[in-house]
Amino acid sequence: MTARAGARRGTALLGVVCVGLIAALSACGDGGGGEEDPDQGTNGVGKLSPAKIEARSRAAVRSTEAVRLSGSVVSKGQTYRLRMRLKQNGGVGEVSSRGGSTFELLRVGKELYLKAGADFWAAQEKGGGKSSKSDAAAAAKLEGKYVKVPPRDPAYRQLSGFTDMRVLLDGLLTLKGKRETGARRQVGGVKTIRVRAGKGNGGVIDVSLKGRPYPLRLERGGGAGTVRLSGWDQNFTLKPPTTDQVVDYGKSITAR
Repeated sequence: MTARAGARRGTALLGVVCVGLIAALSACGDGGGGEEDPDQGTNGVGKLSPAKIEARSRAAVRSTEAVRLSGSVVSKGQTYRLRMRLKQNGGVGEVSSRGGSTFELLRVGKELYLKAGADFWAAQEKGGGKSSKSDAAAAAKLEGKYVKVPPRDPAYRQLSGFTDMRVLLDGLLTLKGKRETGARRQVGGVKTIRVRAGKGNGGVIDVSLKGRPYPLRLERGGGAGTVRLSGWDQNFTLKPPTTDQVVDYGKSITAR
C-alpha cells in the first residue's frame, strides 16, 4: 500500500467516524438536550384531557377487586377518620369520630358486626345522660365482643356504608365543576397527574401514571376531607368472627 492510498483510506475512515459521531450527537440533542418527556415510561394518561383522565381512572376503579382507604371524611358536619380494607363482598377496618369514639367494623356479605370498647358502649347506654353503674356493667360485657347489627336496624345502613367499596368510592370520587389538569406529583413514591375541579374547590384527584390509572389521593371539595387510596387489587380474606365472639341482639341494637 502506498502512503497516498493509506492516507485516502484513513481519510475515508475518519469521515465515517465523523458522520457516526455527528449522528449520535444529533440523536442525543433530539432526546436529551431538550426538555425531558414527562410521559416517558408512564401509562400515558398524562397526555389525555382531564375528562378522559378522570374517565380512565373511574373505569379502573369499577374493575378493581380490593382497595385500602385511609384519611378523613366530613359527613353531615361530623368528621370521621377511616382506616379500611374493602372488597366487593365486604370490608374491615376502624372508624373514629372527632368526639373520640372509635369502633371497628366488619362486614362479610350482608352480615355486619360492630366492635368497640366499654367507653363507647357506655356512651351509647347513657344516651347523652349520666351513666349509671348498670350501664357501665352492661358496657363492660361488650368489651372485645362483636355486636351483630341487624339489617333492619336504623344503624345498619349508615354503618354498612363505611364497608361498601362501591358506595364509598362513588361518593368520595365525586368532582364538581370544570375539570383541568394540575401538577405532576408523587404519592407514595408513585408518579401522578392531578385532575382538579372548580379550580380545586370542587375536589382534586391524584391519578397514578404507573400501571392502571387508579386514584391514589383525593381532596374532597369544600374541605370535606382528604383520603389516600392504596393496595388496589390486592385481595385479602374476610371471615366472620367465631360464635363465642359475637353478641346478637336480634332485630335491633338501638331499642334493646
